[in-house]
Amino acid sequence: MDAVTGYASYALPIATVLVGVWLLVTVVRYVRADKGTRVSMRQAVRVRWGWVRLARMAGLTVTDKTPSLLAQITAQKDGATSAPRVLTPKIKVRPDQFGVIVRAHTLPQVGLEEYQKSARFLADAWRCTRVSVLPDGPGRVVIRGVRSDPLTTPTEHRPTGHPAADLTRWELGVDEYAAKVCVSLANVPGVTVAGVPGAGKTSGVNKFVCDFAPSAAVQIATADGKVSRASEGDYADLVKRMFAFCGDDLDEANALFKRLVELRKRRSATIRDVLGVKNMWHVGPSPEWPLTVLIIDEAHTYFREYKGSDPATKRLAALTAENARLVEDLVKKGRSVGILVILISQKTTGDAIPTFIRDVCPIGLCFAQKTVEAAVAALGEDIRNWPDASPVNLQDPAYVGVAVMAMQGRPGYTRIRTPYVSDADAARVADATSHLTADPDLCLDALLRSTGRTTPPAPSLTK
Repeated sequence: MDAVTGYASYALPIATVLVGVWLLVTVVRYVRADKGTRVSMRQAVRVRWGWVRLARMAGLTVTDKTPSLLAQITAQKDGATSAPRVLTPKIKVRPDQFGVIVRAHTLPQVGLEEYQKSARFLADAWRCTRVSVLPDGPGRVVIRGVRSDPLTTPTEHRPTGHPAADLTRWELGVDEYAAKVCVSLANVPGVTVAGVPGAGKTSGVNKFVCDFAPSAAVQIATADGKVSRASEGDYADLVKRMFAFCGDDLDEANALFKRLVELRKRRSATIRDVLGVKNMWHVGPSPEWPLTVLIIDEAHTYFREYKGSDPATKRLAALTAENARLVEDLVKKGRSVGILVILISQKTTGDAIPTFIRDVCPIGLCFAQKTVEAAVAALGEDIRNWPDASPVNLQDPAYVGVAVMAMQGRPGYTRIRTPYVSDADAARVADATSHLTADPDLCLDALLRSTGRTTPPAPSLTK
């Protein structure tokens, strides 16, 4: 007994030290946090302290009439029956810049559906703009409450200049619950990007280029239909990292498309012998067999239908028709050999991007649009059933840089805030990675020579 009393005398000082350390760590985290995170930390405290009462009022508790094990052991034969217990789900709360992330357990009769039905009550109680509830594994849910709207909070992205760890992963930005949104590029033949001028289309593609430029396993070519020379347009700072560039000249664009189709054919003919697979994505891109990305900005410039009987108009009409045929070849046949086409246009209606090209692209991003018809062309007929997510609602200046897309595994459509990449950062990345630029045709020639195969060298592309 004396020994127990002696140990007990140390308990209070030890507990005091532990509480003091916890308070010190909490204060340091609070001081070092930004303004939004500080508000969220205070919000997280309120959520924890008020959870038991709120759960009962929101119907997220269950009454257990079975006595606990201790009550069963201590119960007397003729004694009173134990009162039923009210069980409340256990939660863990984590704050961030935009709000709180609550991970909760489920109970019998209190599952995912019950949490989702109570989402609007939780939003009001926690003073959140919106609350979402998603499954978080067996017997668990994750509740995301955002206090400030991530869609109206502009964000900036500063490229690290380091190669991407996963070349199949394209990080687009954050959704309306501030969760990161990524799409897989593996086995993706094409991407369409639509939106009115100034809505953020080119900025989103600039981030793609800056993130993938540090890898020698990615090579990029661009056709920009709104300029004559690279120095005049949005890609002036990035052209150093592109193995080919052309402006609005239809002849130059036609030559670029033809060359890439020839590359596609050569890859298709040699992929089994060189890589040992029939699909490049089974082994992934490499510097010897890089993922070749063709960006076609203001795509309608190259596919427009010219009508007229004079020789000049007939010639232009023949060029645009052939351009459509060539790009169709790349989109429909280039997936397995590592060719990705990104088509950008204000509207992706059939007159801007032919439907036999547009409808083959599995990923579609749509920034602000003026009409529902333009939104339908970019995202499909189903967008009419989700009016709250329609890009027609993004015309406010606060939504510049916000896009809508259909995400696999999610019902409806997801709204995404894409970050802004400054011209200075884009120029910095392009300068630092320009030495990685290589012509995919020449890479294929070198790879074939190293494997003992010979092939006629292809003419080099000039910028």
